[in-house]
Amino acid sequence: MKRGRFITFEGLDGAGKSSQIDHVVSSLRARGLGVVATREPGGTPLGEKLRELLLHEPMHLETEALLMFAARREHLAEVIEPALARGEWVVCDRFSDATWAYQGGGRGLDRAKFAQLEHWVHGHLQPDLTLLFDLPFAVAQGRIAAQARGLDRFEQERADFHERVRAAYLERAAAAPQRIRPIDANRSADEIRKEIEEIIARLC
Repeated sequence: MKRGRFITFEGLDGAGKSSQIDHVVSSLRARGLGVVATREPGGTPLGEKLRELLLHEPMHLETEALLMFAARREHLAEVIEPALARGEWVVCDRFSDATWAYQGGGRGLDRAKFAQLEHWVHGHLQPDLTLLFDLPFAVAQGRIAAQARGLDRFEQERADFHERVRAAYLERAAAAPQRIRPIDANRSADEIRKEIEEIIARLC
């Protein structure tokens, strides 16, 4: 059976990923493809428990990184790899690029330690396509504020943290242009949707 494709969505909170993920999942299913929509951290019962800890409990940076990759290992074993083996497409809200950006860029995790964890947990697998929603933090912050909801501990970080996260994302994209496609997220949802549809059509 032909292996499925693995698509990930990345970017700052408030970049507008969620609605576009829903559209991509619906579009792929309309093509007759089996699609698994999932997220990180999370995606499994254990992963969702770890997500609550990661988003709301203070912890040491290395503990944070280890828990991210622990949730990811479970996610790969229980959801992502079986779906791909069945020929289904997996659409995931965040993956290891987020750890590179948030724990690496934002918090300063040693890059050699990140590389070791990434190689250990999924050295055999990278997404086929990563859509990186990029926009200035001030715009993303305004969108989050308009949602009038409680903020997790990452969203509560100062502006300089989010600027480092954005810079790390762009650095990662520059290092892997064949996989990571930056998307100008400071546009209308319709404009972004049209661009993504063209990218997905080529992948199909």
